[in-house]
Amino acid sequence: MIFESNALSVDWLEPGIAQMTFDAEGSVNKFDRNTLTHFHNALNVLHDLPDLKGLVVASAKGAFIVGADITEFLTLFAEPESVLQHWLEETNLIFNKLEDLPVPTIAAINGYALGGGCEAILACDLRVADSSARIGLPETKLGLIPGFGGTVRLPRVIGADNALEWITTGKEHRPDAALQVGAIDAVVAPDALSSAAVAMLKRAITGEIDWQSRRARKQAPLTLSKIEAAMSFTTAKGMVAMKAGPHYPAPHAAVALIEQVSGQGRAEALQGEHAAFIKLAKTDVATALIGLFLNDQYVKGKAKKATKLAKPVEQAAVLGAGIMGGGIAYQSAVKGTPVVMKDIAQPALDLGLNEAAKLLGKQVERGRLKPDGMAKVLNNIVPSLDYAPVAHADVVVEAVVENPKVKGIVLAEVEGVVAEDAVLASNTSTISIDLLAQSLKRPENFCGMHFFNPVHRMPLVEVIRGAKTSDETVAKVVAYAAKMGKTPIVVNDCPGFFVNRVLFPYFAGFSLLLKEGADFQQIDKVMSKQFGWPMGPAYLLDVVGIDTAHHCLDVMAAGFPERMGKMENDPVDLMFKADRYGQKNGKGFFQYAPDRKGKPKKTVDEAALAMLTDAYGAPKSFDAETIIARTMVPMINETVRCLEEGIVASPAEADMALLYGIGFPAFRGGIFRYLDTIGLDRFVAMADQYAHLGPLYQVTDKLREMAAQGARFYQGQ
Repeated sequence: MIFESNALSVDWLEPGIAQMTFDAEGSVNKFDRNTLTHFHNALNVLHDLPDLKGLVVASAKGAFIVGADITEFLTLFAEPESVLQHWLEETNLIFNKLEDLPVPTIAAINGYALGGGCEAILACDLRVADSSARIGLPETKLGLIPGFGGTVRLPRVIGADNALEWITTGKEHRPDAALQVGAIDAVVAPDALSSAAVAMLKRAITGEIDWQSRRARKQAPLTLSKIEAAMSFTTAKGMVAMKAGPHYPAPHAAVALIEQVSGQGRAEALQGEHAAFIKLAKTDVATALIGLFLNDQYVKGKAKKATKLAKPVEQAAVLGAGIMGGGIAYQSAVKGTPVVMKDIAQPALDLGLNEAAKLLGKQVERGRLKPDGMAKVLNNIVPSLDYAPVAHADVVVEAVVENPKVKGIVLAEVEGVVAEDAVLASNTSTISIDLLAQSLKRPENFCGMHFFNPVHRMPLVEVIRGAKTSDETVAKVVAYAAKMGKTPIVVNDCPGFFVNRVLFPYFAGFSLLLKEGADFQQIDKVMSKQFGWPMGPAYLLDVVGIDTAHHCLDVMAAGFPERMGKMENDPVDLMFKADRYGQKNGKGFFQYAPDRKGKPKKTVDEAALAMLTDAYGAPKSFDAETIIARTMVPMINETVRCLEEGIVASPAEADMALLYGIGFPAFRGGIFRYLDTIGLDRFVAMADQYAHLGPLYQVTDKLREMAAQGARFYQGQ
């Protein structure tokens, strides 16, 4: 053994050829401080090894190296810039030391080589991957750029255009795509990876492969003519402006940096990378996006624990083959859990199956699924007009009409059919789980399972715990949701549960503005373009459905009469009474007609404008700051109340639910990260300006106390 530690080891494969094998103590290899220290020490030993002729860099785990240790980032980035500069210089010294070994090097890549893992393989002279490999630099998704030499080496390995696309999008790439652009030199079967790496390394040792010139190219300025450079960087800037927009600075910074250092050698270019990285690391956007990554890991970790505790779901059933029921059945089947789809009408079953076939057909068209795979998924969905096939289900999801009486009858019927330990779940967006549980003999086996529409796209599932719901039931449903590829977040029962409970105060703030004569088009523009929502509140109401929103407003008014009581002359009521239901019937705040792809395209509706003008007077202009405060303060206050009341367990789960459920702007990190960023004292002062508007704008006593103490929701992050 040449070198051994708890993170990696180096040993001879055969005379002259050594292998460095990463094998950290955890489940994956990542560049934490411990691993980087041992990596450095091992390279020092290799530099002094007289008999060394070549080095293989490999992993003993299922993934090569997943990247840097992101759990260290927020603490590190809070340090002074000089500390960050030192960390980057020390780390890059290690990667340079790998690149500067006096012998050829090859990376044998299995599984993920992302971020720092990708930068490590770029520091090698040659790269061979097996068919499981996924390679990429995802740092821009965290509000950063690569910091271990990725912006310097990748353009010199695969060309500026390809590197700009890889870095600005942050996508991971399959080995065939990586081979096509020259990021790797060969793709082999997993069992041939080690032998292929050694064979290629031997060709370099004998001089058959000119590894020195490959290495020299990585360390020299980019070979781009002025015209080529102008075209590459102008095109990249245009694409980034269109796709990333103004709220995500990292992709813009990556293009500017690669352009800036294109004429420089390695040492000077790396200094440029350090400066750009530090600037981004200090931004609120990076803090927000890294925070979301850590929150996502936390939420997924809770789901994994539930999966270990719960009995596996081998067979599922869905009651109701409408849009939601069909979507749930599809999602279950596509992720490998057979499902019975039960309805009382054959046309509904046909519709559910046709919808599943349509979604699968699109995947086949795009090459993501083979026809036999499509057939397998469809065979996993068993349509039925009676309860007999449902009897064997481990979990039954009720997805019939949003009516408590109908749901209660259906749930009681199915409880009499299934096994005593089977779990029942209601896909409801508003109806109390405790109310529905009154229809059941075994309420401990019952909970809510609120999917969001469209089911196949929306990642969130709210798992709603009733007063009598057992821990085993919650664990089973969380495990099932995770198996379906969803992010389950457990909340306690209340009107609207968590997501809808905090969404409707936002709509109330919007309605109050309209009643004062605000222009809904201006509000939509401010809330989408400036605040960063995927769409403004008027457009969102049209997408949700004005009739659905109208029903939910009644539920919220009954549940929280003081804050959410029915508003006189409410714009949503106005639209509803005029049969303007939004996208579903082609007219709401906007009007809709199918575009060339058959998707509803919104346009201005003069009839809607005239109706609102008649009701509230000619439109008035409000400044953006007022619009943001008037709509967001009610939502933020209600979110804080949900945390204080234990409806949601933690700031992390609340922020992920709002991101995945209603598209809260990722660059703001969620409500609680947003509050920490602007400062609780500043938020309280902003809310107090509008306290006269009513209870929705009243800050809780606890939040006021936290603000006075200078507290934060994310301590130490």
